[in-house]
Amino acid sequence: MRHPVSAAAWAAVFVLSGCASLPAGKHDARDPFERANRSVYRFNTSVDRAVFRPAARAWKAAVPAPLRRGLSNFVGNLGYPVTIINDFLQGKLRQGGDDFSRLLVNSVFGLGFFDPATGAGLERHDEDFGQTLGKWGVPAGPYLMLPLLGASSVRDAPAKAVDEYSDGRHYLQDPYLQWGLWATSKLEWRAGLLDADPVLDNTFDPYAFVRNAWLQRREYQVRDGNIDESAVDTGDDAPTDMPDNAPAGAAADAPGASAPPADPQHH
Repeated sequence: MRHPVSAAAWAAVFVLSGCASLPAGKHDARDPFERANRSVYRFNTSVDRAVFRPAARAWKAAVPAPLRRGLSNFVGNLGYPVTIINDFLQGKLRQGGDDFSRLLVNSVFGLGFFDPATGAGLERHDEDFGQTLGKWGVPAGPYLMLPLLGASSVRDAPAKAVDEYSDGRHYLQDPYLQWGLWATSKLEWRAGLLDADPVLDNTFDPYAFVRNAWLQRREYQVRDGNIDESAVDTGDDAPTDMPDNAPAGAAADAPGASAPPADPQHH
């Protein structure tokens, strides 16, 4: 079923891209495909409001928080090899060893559903193949907004496929279990952003806000936080009333930017 859905998504994007308009003013050099990207963003936002946001609300209301957290931990534990592999590809040998220990502890003592590793001092890291490419000097290239997958770049978009084949969920034999776990992780991730929805909805230019936030966050991840904060461009679209309880990275991973998003990897 994935192929017809994907084809329909792309067809809608191509139709929309013909009528997209650009706001007046200086355009961001990092976003040469802004006209098409805005059309994709509009499509993603429409799908999110019609499907993913209501589904996330229903999921949050119907499933107890401890069960949701346990399922999210289980899916994240399956996906943690992505982080471990990219630790070693980036030359982070000690961190890779710690992350392997974290996976082992959570799998054996936490049964995948609990997180005793954090209590033992083994903190969670988040690495992926796009970060690995950036670590070794591959430029990000133009910003891209992907149908249903959200914000990305010319470098990071194909890297998602590599990460998919590094994820333990990919090798589950039962397709219903495989995609059921995938859908569960997406619902839980989207439910975590519900409190941030009003902020993004009331932003003057949500597309520009999401783009700026995602690019800044991605640069921070690639450089492991070693960036010149004085040079960060927050743009004119950043809201001043982001709720205190909004999830970390909510701006960069806003619903319209990613519906559904990439794997959250909660461990």
